[in-house]
Amino acid sequence: MHQFHPSADDVIAVTVEGQITSADLQALMDRIEQVLSRHPAMHMFIETRSLGTLELAGFGGHLARAIPLLKELRRFGRIAVVADQAWVRAGTRLESALLPFVSYRVYRPEQRDEALAWVTQG
Repeated sequence: MHQFHPSADDVIAVTVEGQITSADLQALMDRIEQVLSRHPAMHMFIETRSLGTLELAGFGGHLARAIPLLKELRRFGRIAVVADQAWVRAGTRLESALLPFVSYRVYRPEQRDEALAWVTQG
């Protein structure tokens, strides 16, 4: 389940909880494409809570849609991930190491406000 939060036009702020569904991935991809169509850079605040499984139905289609975004990675600015699970924080750190030109920061739930401020204000 996902919930988008009000944010600046060049910021995507979303909370993801429990199972990640095909509809969640579709909504996130739609939002990313919308923001990138209007701005030279995009920033993201992603809060995860008790992530569970990833619904595999339609995953191939989402992956095919995401691959063209690889050429746009330099347009991804600040990305803050707030996670209550250590494996999500570790995975985000690994992704950050693989994409050194994207500015990632990882936060614990009690640092949520700090994370949101960093993404929105720089």
